[in-house]
Amino acid sequence: MTSTAARPLVGWYVHHHGAGHRTRFSAVRPHLDADVVVFSSLAAPVDLPTDTTWVELERDDAPTTGPDGVVRHPADASPTVGGLLHWAPVAHPGHTARLGRIAATIAGAAAAGRPLDAMVVDVSVEVTLFVRLLGVEVVVVSQPGDRTDEPHRLAYDAASRVIAPWPAGTHDSSALDRVAEKVRWVGGISRQDGRRASVPTPAVVPGSVLFVGGAGGSDHDDLAAAVARAARATPGTTWSALGLDTWVDDPWAAMASAEVVVTWAGQNTVADLAALGARAVVVPQTRPFDEQLTTARALDRSGLAVVASSWPADDDWPTLIERARGLQPDWSTWQVEGAAARAAAVVAEVTGRGARGVGPARDDLAVGTDLAVGTDLAGVAS
Repeated sequence: MTSTAARPLVGWYVHHHGAGHRTRFSAVRPHLDADVVVFSSLAAPVDLPTDTTWVELERDDAPTTGPDGVVRHPADASPTVGGLLHWAPVAHPGHTARLGRIAATIAGAAAAGRPLDAMVVDVSVEVTLFVRLLGVEVVVVSQPGDRTDEPHRLAYDAASRVIAPWPAGTHDSSALDRVAEKVRWVGGISRQDGRRASVPTPAVVPGSVLFVGGAGGSDHDDLAAAVARAARATPGTTWSALGLDTWVDDPWAAMASAEVVVTWAGQNTVADLAALGARAVVVPQTRPFDEQLTTARALDRSGLAVVASSWPADDDWPTLIERARGLQPDWSTWQVEGAAARAAAVVAEVTGRGARGVGPARDDLAVGTDLAVGTDLAGVAS
C-alpha cells in the first residue's frame, strides 16, 4: 500500500451492544477526511463508506465449553479484575482473539509505513487502554450517567480527547469535569442532522403516535402487548411501531410524520428527536451507569419531552399523549446541528489534520480544511 502523508489513518472501535454506536459512526464518518479502519464485533454494513475498512472481531461475551465439557460464562471468569476494568474475562478465546486482531492490524499498518494517527473508541475501557499501550493516541466517546468508577477514570486519563455527545451543562458530568481540558461537548450526534433541507419531509398526521424501540433491549417482557394496550387506551389516536418485530434502518419518514413519538432515552434516539423537532414521550430503559435515566432527567428538566420513569399504566397514556401534543420543545438547545462535524473536528485535533464540512463550533474545537483523497485501505486489515 502506498503511503499518503497528507491523509490521516484513523481507527474506530464500534461497540456491539445495540445499534447506536454504529449509527453514530455513520453520522460522523462523512465529515472525517481520513482513511478509516473500523473494529467491531458487528458485521460490516452493506453501505460501508468509501476509504473505510471493516475488521470484524470475535465476540468476548459468549459462553465457552472447556476440555472437561463444562460450560463457562465469561461473567464468571473475573472479568472486572477486582474492579480495575469492566470486561477482561480470563481464558476466554474470543477476548484474546479480538485484542490480538486489533494489535495485528495496527502493527501491520505501521509496518506498511502507515501507522494509525488516532483511534476513536466508542466505547470500551479495555480497548482504550490496550490501543494506548500500543502507542496510538485515543479519542474516547463518552456516555451519560455516573462514570466516576475507576475503569472510566483510567480511560479518560489515557485519552487524548474525550467526545461528550450532548450539550455542555445538560446534566452532571463530574467524571468529565476532572479532565475538562481534554473534553469536547459537541452536542447530540444525529445522522438526521440537516436532512430537512435535502429531503422532503412528510406532513405530520394528526392523531398519529409512533413507538420506536431500540436494538439494545428493553425492560419489558412483552413489549408488543404493552404497546397494543397503550394504543387501545388512547381513543382518537392511531398507533404504529418500529423496532418490535422488524428493524428499520432509516426511521426518518415514520418519525417525521408522527404527531407524537414514544421511545427510549438512548443518545442517538434523542438526537434524532432533536433533529426532527419532535414531540415525544420518553421512557428511559435500564442501562449500565444509569445512562438513559440521566438523559431522561435532562429532557424532563428542560421541558423537551414528556418523561415517564417506567412504562406507564394503561390509564396514564391519554394524559401523557395529550401533554406531548401540547409541547413546544426548543430542540435547538440539544445542539444537533453540526454536532457530527464537530466530533470529526475533535479527531482532527488529535491527528493534526483537518475535518471537512465543519460548521460553527466552540472556540476550542480545531477547524481544518479539506485534504487530498488518499489510497485504498484494503491492505491494512489483514
